[in-house]
Amino acid sequence: MIVPLKDEAEGLAALAPRLDALQARLASLADVEFVLVDDGSTDATWAELESRFAARADVRLERHPQNRGLSAAIRTGMLATDAPLCASIDGDLSYDPGELEHMLPLLQGTDAAIVTASPYHPDGGVEGVPRWRLFLSRTLSRGYRVLLRSEIRTWTSCFRLYRRAAVVDLPLDHPGFLGTAELLVRVLRRGDRVVEHPCVLGVRQFGASKMKIARTIVGHLRLLWWVRGTRNNPTTVP
Repeated sequence: MIVPLKDEAEGLAALAPRLDALQARLASLADVEFVLVDDGSTDATWAELESRFAARADVRLERHPQNRGLSAAIRTGMLATDAPLCASIDGDLSYDPGELEHMLPLLQGTDAAIVTASPYHPDGGVEGVPRWRLFLSRTLSRGYRVLLRSEIRTWTSCFRLYRRAAVVDLPLDHPGFLGTAELLVRVLRRGDRVVEHPCVLGVRQFGASKMKIARTIVGHLRLLWWVRGTRNNPTTVP
């Protein structure tokens, strides 16, 4: 279970019991360990992580000296474990991590490489998300869906379950939020399968978003442009 964190010191007190509850909930399905990745925090996140988790045998702590981005933090978490299945969850709990109980069976015993949470699935939903952000995310996801001729509806979620061997060595040119979409592009163009699980996306329960809106929009537009330009050569990814 990989949890990327950036300046989340104030929320760790609330996050810790939720992780314990999740571990207990999944106990009948899997042995769960956590990799908590401090992605270059400038507050007391690392000190809080060491204080709360360093003595636990089921927790590994990783630290980026400088901020490298969401996707880079997830990759660091994957490299820190040899578990065959890895999950990435939002440290702000904008998704209910308990949904992993329903996502695990979609990956175990199948040939899927990724199971991704999908609020834009017909059975998914959103609660309290600002309209402008919802419009942006839906529009970008629709663009990827059309250009890749894919049925996937949500491309920007980082709440996912991965078959580690299928994704750990994939190169990513975009280490931040944009990398969540790039990873799906690479997996699908390689011919692997991605499964969506309907989830509800809510507002973050603590902290502030680290997304740089303008930079993220421009990055997605560039990635979409490259996807469009390489449709006749699907093995090519920007």
